[in-house]
Amino acid sequence: MDIGVDSGGLSEAQTRLVDVDVDVDDVVAGFVDFKGRPAVRSKSGLWKSASFIIGVEVAEKFACNGISSNLITYLTGPLGQSTASAAANVNAWNGAAALLPLLGAFVADSFLGRYRTIIISVVVYILSLGFLSLSASLHYECKAEANTSECSPPLQELVFFYLSLYLAAFAEGGMRPCIQAFGADQFDGDDINESKSKSSFFNWWYFAMNAGALLALLILNYIQDNLSWELGFGIPCFVMILALLLYLLGSFTYRFRLHTDAKNPFIRIGRVFMNAVGNRHTTPSASEQTRMKATSEGCRCSGRDIDDARALLSLLPIWCTCLGFAVVISQSSTLFTKQGQTMNREIYHGLEIPAATLQSLACLAVVVLMPVYDWVLVPAARAVTRRPTGISMLQRIGAGLFLSLLSMVIAALVEMRRLATAAEYGLVDDAGATLPMSVWWLAPQYVLFGLADVFVMVGLQEFFYDQVPSDLKSMGLALYLSILGIGDFLSSFLIALIESITSRAGHDSWFAANMNRAHVDYFYWLLAGISALVMLAYAFFAKSYVYKGRDLEYSY
Repeated sequence: MDIGVDSGGLSEAQTRLVDVDVDVDDVVAGFVDFKGRPAVRSKSGLWKSASFIIGVEVAEKFACNGISSNLITYLTGPLGQSTASAAANVNAWNGAAALLPLLGAFVADSFLGRYRTIIISVVVYILSLGFLSLSASLHYECKAEANTSECSPPLQELVFFYLSLYLAAFAEGGMRPCIQAFGADQFDGDDINESKSKSSFFNWWYFAMNAGALLALLILNYIQDNLSWELGFGIPCFVMILALLLYLLGSFTYRFRLHTDAKNPFIRIGRVFMNAVGNRHTTPSASEQTRMKATSEGCRCSGRDIDDARALLSLLPIWCTCLGFAVVISQSSTLFTKQGQTMNREIYHGLEIPAATLQSLACLAVVVLMPVYDWVLVPAARAVTRRPTGISMLQRIGAGLFLSLLSMVIAALVEMRRLATAAEYGLVDDAGATLPMSVWWLAPQYVLFGLADVFVMVGLQEFFYDQVPSDLKSMGLALYLSILGIGDFLSSFLIALIESITSRAGHDSWFAANMNRAHVDYFYWLLAGISALVMLAYAFFAKSYVYKGRDLEYSY
């Protein structure tokens, strides 16, 4: 049969129940196995299947961070870009990688299904990493021939590099929404025991993501800074090949979601919005509203269609108020790294750690706290609130937003001290000087980022997966990822706007190439203020949010 088309590609004939020697109660409603037969609870899905998928996610995060975490160093180093330009380009790439999942989710939920979309995306990822490694090797040859420490790359090299870079972003667009949704599909949300496992899955999923990122930060950043960029891009390429083999190995254990509605979910819900726009100038009576909800003439929108459209609209305030968090979190791979490059990074006689490796502290915080959260905090909260998840998804997100605000306050204070140190030792005009201030001063803000992630990122993942219609699970996770993408673009816009204003004011720009004359502390204070405002707005909307498919006790 045509396997892997869990999101709209399975025909009725292919999914017809067949005679199998299994207990009817052991069949998972709405799911089939690899061969199109009813999925048997004891033989498919659960942690056995999820383990294969989580393994692929570790590899994906290893590859993604192998590109993004140290990208600003490659742009300001071999490619010779300014700090502001490089930060904007990094944010642009991160933004594209986080917005393209909207396209990937559309393709998966409407046509290919998650299983196939993941396979195609991994293959594209492998190609992009191979091309990036080739691009880096070409630049190395250029430096060797010129016999200089720097090389202004020719246009052809830049074009090839950016094509390779954004090919990886397209691969991310297919993988990010589908791989996690496919993993969550391995647990039946209508079963009490599997429902608890599904909530736990999101915690361990994020644990695995950060484990992969941690490996990249500890291994690849060192290789890229001290050995070669081509090897730093080539190793993730090999890892993704292994991930593809692992993913295919688990195929016979997976559960594939069925869709009972033959309509394309985007067309089905899109008609509701189009009909609403067409009737925006009319004010129907109560009886007419009831009739329109049942069947809208010319639109044929069912009550379910309208309810699903309303459910999507209700997510919009939460989506908007989390953008401030996304702007804050985007600083860890850009400005934080540039700060670290000016500080004392020696950890042992002559051995220095790459500035980008400090990002591993955020990942390490997640790796350490996540088991504590899942094994200790959730059971304790569950005993008090009587909720399977301990605290609600929106409460979890709110706690993380506060931690991200605190991280910006601390980042601003640390940067003020770094600038004072540069002034005290007369190093303000020495852009290449290493300040007598340990890079570990940056540790608290990185750790707080990690703690905020445990609450916000996992909460958003579970919230957007749980609250969207059943046939739009990939799109739900794409909406969560789009928060990060828009946040990266907003960060780029803010940096460009402030750079334009402050560079014309007769003073040093907030993002001057000489970090000792820059004032990113002002930028951090600005972000702290923005975070405080959006956190208040979030609390207002979260308090009034009504969960889909939950009883009234499950509130903010």
